[in-house]
Amino acid sequence: MSHKEHFLSLQQLGKSDRFILFYLSQIVVRDEDVLWSLDQIRDHLDDSTDLILLQRDVDTAVIVVNLQQDISVLLQAKLKSLRSLLFFSDQEKFLLAGRASQLVDWYKNHRFCGTCGKQTVHHGSERALVCDNCALHFFPRISPCVIMLVTKGDKMLLARSSRFKSDFYSCLAGFIEIGETPEQTVHREVKEEVNLQVKNVRYISSQSWPFPSQLMLGFLAEYTSGDIVPEPSEIADAKWFDSDSLPKVPSPKISVAGKLIRTFMDEIKNR
Repeated sequence: MSHKEHFLSLQQLGKSDRFILFYLSQIVVRDEDVLWSLDQIRDHLDDSTDLILLQRDVDTAVIVVNLQQDISVLLQAKLKSLRSLLFFSDQEKFLLAGRASQLVDWYKNHRFCGTCGKQTVHHGSERALVCDNCALHFFPRISPCVIMLVTKGDKMLLARSSRFKSDFYSCLAGFIEIGETPEQTVHREVKEEVNLQVKNVRYISSQSWPFPSQLMLGFLAEYTSGDIVPEPSEIADAKWFDSDSLPKVPSPKISVAGKLIRTFMDEIKNR
């Protein structure tokens, strides 16, 4: 099989291949296992099943299967959301499932051309869907975002989202708009979300974030002026916290937000 073949047929599947199963945007999971063998699922596949190549090693491929019916009970498994996999002990499985979820969403959302409405077809050698009528190519898209930890001396600004009812606090974040640099987005989003001005915007790290398909660019930024005024549609609460009295925050093993917090705490210790 050519490594450029991104959409597969039943005849191209091998015994050593592994499969990630989706049904209605949920993942079929047994215990903490998201990978299935061909022997386990062969009877549930037919020529109409969507098979998307995720990655290929020397002898094994990982293939995303978009099921037409729920077979989780037959496999003694459960349907779970991608977000529920965040706290898996094996983070490699979450990252793999996250990439697979992005491919499923892309394929589902571009089955038809957005210009003329005709059904798209698979590109012969690239990961793309093509409208033969319009000659348009639809590639998997990534939405660039910034996520920033605003600091003030030894304190850090953490916020609780108004979209989720929880006691979980994290960094501010927002999408990069057309014509902006990431640093400009940091300044704008901090002002819009909590009414603060910042300086010394400093890039730290990045992360692919599959909710639904984002590239998070992580920054530290220093407070210069303003009083905290949360934007109610985005922020339920925002406060300054000391490193020794943090609320529930993301783990640095899971998200770039946690890495930003850990980076700042390490910098405080080394001053």
